[in-house]
Amino acid sequence: MTTVNKATPSSKTDYTRWRLKSERGRQTWHYLETDEQLAAWPQTVYDKYHLGIDTGLPTLPEATSNLEAARNGLRFFSKLQLPDGQWACEYGGPMFLLPGIIIAHYVTDTPIPDAWKVEITNYLIARAHPEDGGWGLHIEGESSVFGTALNYVVLRILGMDPDHPVAQKARNRLHQLGGALGSPHWGKFWLALINCYGWEGMNPVPPEMWCLPNWLPFHPWRWWIHCRQVYLAMSYMYSLRRSHPVNDLIRSLREELYTQDYASIQFSKHRNTVAKDDIYHPHSPILDVANEILTVWGNWACPKFLQSYARKHVYDLICREDENTEYCDLGPVNNPLNFIARFFTEGPDSDAVARHRETIKDFMWMKHEGMLANGTDGVQTWDTSFLIQAVVECELTTEPEFQDMLINALRFLEDHQIRENCPEMDKCYRQQRKGAWAFSKRQQGYTVSDCTAEGLKSVMLLQKTPGMPQLVNDRRCMDAVDVMLTMQNSDGGFASYEPIRAGPWLEHLNAAEVFGKIMVEYSYPECTTAVVTALALFRGYYPDYRRREIDETIKKAVRFIKNVQRPDGSWYGAWGICFTYAGMFATESLALTGEHYNNSDNSRRACEFLLSKQMEDGGWGESYMSSVKEEYIHHKNSQVVNTAWACIALMNARYPDREPIERGIRLLRERQQGNGEWLQEAIEGVFNKSCMISYPNYKNVFTVKALGMFARQYEEGKAPRH
Repeated sequence: MTTVNKATPSSKTDYTRWRLKSERGRQTWHYLETDEQLAAWPQTVYDKYHLGIDTGLPTLPEATSNLEAARNGLRFFSKLQLPDGQWACEYGGPMFLLPGIIIAHYVTDTPIPDAWKVEITNYLIARAHPEDGGWGLHIEGESSVFGTALNYVVLRILGMDPDHPVAQKARNRLHQLGGALGSPHWGKFWLALINCYGWEGMNPVPPEMWCLPNWLPFHPWRWWIHCRQVYLAMSYMYSLRRSHPVNDLIRSLREELYTQDYASIQFSKHRNTVAKDDIYHPHSPILDVANEILTVWGNWACPKFLQSYARKHVYDLICREDENTEYCDLGPVNNPLNFIARFFTEGPDSDAVARHRETIKDFMWMKHEGMLANGTDGVQTWDTSFLIQAVVECELTTEPEFQDMLINALRFLEDHQIRENCPEMDKCYRQQRKGAWAFSKRQQGYTVSDCTAEGLKSVMLLQKTPGMPQLVNDRRCMDAVDVMLTMQNSDGGFASYEPIRAGPWLEHLNAAEVFGKIMVEYSYPECTTAVVTALALFRGYYPDYRRREIDETIKKAVRFIKNVQRPDGSWYGAWGICFTYAGMFATESLALTGEHYNNSDNSRRACEFLLSKQMEDGGWGESYMSSVKEEYIHHKNSQVVNTAWACIALMNARYPDREPIERGIRLLRERQQGNGEWLQEAIEGVFNKSCMISYPNYKNVFTVKALGMFARQYEEGKAPRH
């Protein structure tokens, strides 16, 4: 479902009063109440752009070449650069993030600003299903119990009357789906925190698991980091079984959320009650047996002293997570969970609670539809790195009009390289991080393999450009390489945050129900290519540093890329939609070792697969269902982002026929606006197979890269330049 609900919001803030503040990578939105504040803080072009206000940017002279079209794209995008050198954007899509943040405010008695209340309400009205009024797992998904129940709770917390037409319609849809009893595990947890679900109706999340010997193959330290950190805080509060005190709102919600009288519900009988359409990953028999055993353990067998010890151990890990990330935490699920845990344990006036009340703001984003929750505290490092590489591909790094933009971007990356490992990192199960880049900003503090790779590539490419300052010294570049060399998996590939710590068999214990591949890390073509290309570039500049290890790492990684290619020539993309995204990366790995269409079966099959998906208008368009179903599913329309990715992949492979690539490039040119930008189309990203997430800067970055590559590789009427 891509249609936006056109229902009129009951009220709206004055968008000319919103400002995006950027402080060394930290992005927060502020609503100015007074005219004096307005006069002191003028609205910028990037404020207006993100709010959907006319930016007033001029129409540029029509491009007469592909390179000039790329320049126009950069001229536009440069106006969106923030003062500290990065680019901001919405990183929304998932519809289960806002509820956690708002419930955390409610449970901790943290005031919600009036401007937030208005605009979060507007966003939920805009993103309600236009036909049935519910909400799904993500903005393009069908209505689900998980999305509808929790976002209904948000509207009621924010003050919407239950008789409001939006609330009535959403409640009717929830009841059609069977009511909140069908919430999946995470939904049941959030409802229990506000006393709208019984803790006895949750499948167990025992903190004692964290006290098991580390050598056990299912110990939580082996889980994928997002799963691990969410269930860490969940286990602590499941053990406490503490909820917000009952009040008039909670009494009302208890009746509104269910299709039967709340007092009549025997929650213990509904631990496994999940709405049919909510389930993406059904319980395995192993998980069902484990849940029964652990329920008996928690209710009757666990010694009190052990429960107390486990709770203290888990709370120590929660505190370490806060401290290692300067209270940003990994993301917008475990951040509000940790916030509530610290509030329950230390009280409302503690320093930890005060810091959480501040950092939770980092996840909120304003746009023309209202206020939403981003999937992280931003995409600062990630998008800044890709922009730099796009300029390099265009061979425009020495052009004076882009010098300040690039220098500021380089300064940002220099500032956000992580300089130290976590204290006692083994005790908190953290990956080496000295020299790494995070996805967002340095303070968040999590190593990501491909973010480190793309950050290092961007720094090296810019610092080898004449006239660029040398901000990141050789030792720090080597530190980044040292991190990456710790992260290769036994299959030769690279995962996201950490090397694989357990096998895929652990998915039998996946209790989330709405996500796939959530329990452990996996090797990905995208992450692998990023690391391979970074190591190869580094090897060219520093040929004597760990040369044998780097050579062997690249060799194994390219072998992995070949091994995971499907028989039809495609690669499944885990972080972007979907086969065009992975194909762009994988063909770059092949090209690195001299494998192209004319001399490589892998490259040739990749090209043939992509060409078989080209649409009549010359573009490519993938539905998000490609990610869900793991097969290529056409979007009803071609998409500029998918088209750019496919064209880049074909150019990586040096596909010899210019015509199909040129058709894709022509479509990019046709959809470019007069001011140089491209307009938003369908959602671009994905995680855990089933949940989509937005990367709106991609439309202004990969388009420029594709245009620049085409201009660089082709001359009029000739074959690709080798």
